[in-house]
Amino acid sequence: MTKRLELATRAFGAEPDQPDVAGLAGWIAEHRGRLADMVTFQLDQSLAPQLTAGILMPCAGGLFYRKRVMETLNGVTDGKATGELHLDSPAIIEDAAGIVVQKKNSWCSIPAPHMLAITDCYYDDAYEWSDAINGMYRALMRTMRDTGIPGHVLIGDTVKDEELVALAGQKVFFFLPDPDRENLAGLLEHQRQVAVGKDQLKILFDLTGEYDLGKIFIIDPDRQAIELALTHLDPDQVAVGGYCRESCDEYWNNLAGSSVYQQ
Repeated sequence: MTKRLELATRAFGAEPDQPDVAGLAGWIAEHRGRLADMVTFQLDQSLAPQLTAGILMPCAGGLFYRKRVMETLNGVTDGKATGELHLDSPAIIEDAAGIVVQKKNSWCSIPAPHMLAITDCYYDDAYEWSDAINGMYRALMRTMRDTGIPGHVLIGDTVKDEELVALAGQKVFFFLPDPDRENLAGLLEHQRQVAVGKDQLKILFDLTGEYDLGKIFIIDPDRQAIELALTHLDPDQVAVGGYCRESCDEYWNNLAGSSVYQQ
């Protein structure tokens, strides 16, 4: 007898398409009276298609949020740290409040510290710089949590141990869209849940002899990927993950459909 298994779905952010003039004008008209800019629009558009598709654990934001972080970070000029880092938080609070209004319990995805690509020209010490930038991130995330955001996804392109030591935890998930074996091992040093594409599954399971694995989120899975994961883990340890880079309405609907597995 065929058994129907519906896996949980989780978003790790999105990179919305740039709007045309008509689309942007329509959105502004719908949100008249709200303090908003292009980042506000992108936050809204990153989340809305997930909600329409019924993604269980939605997540606003993406790498585009770098613009907001840099705008609100005092002590940085032209991509260089020239003074003590300090967060100017009103715009961050507005963003968090807008996400909460759209959907309670939505996470927020932002670039990991190294993705800001800031050059330290002030602290002149690797440890002091790490403490400063990671401390600023703790302040940013705490500000958003105080406004109702339950947790954050930090998107990176490599593992930075100092970032994971300082920031990883139950309310922070480090996500690498294209991890290799070394990066997967680095992630597993600090978090028992990881997100991987179907092409990295075999590498991940090779590492489970060295690291504890609590749960995996398969990015854009196919049937074979889910089948492979279920040979290693219980169904409640396997979920479907998504990170949209284009055509997000179609993307999230397709992802929701991929979460249904017939055994």
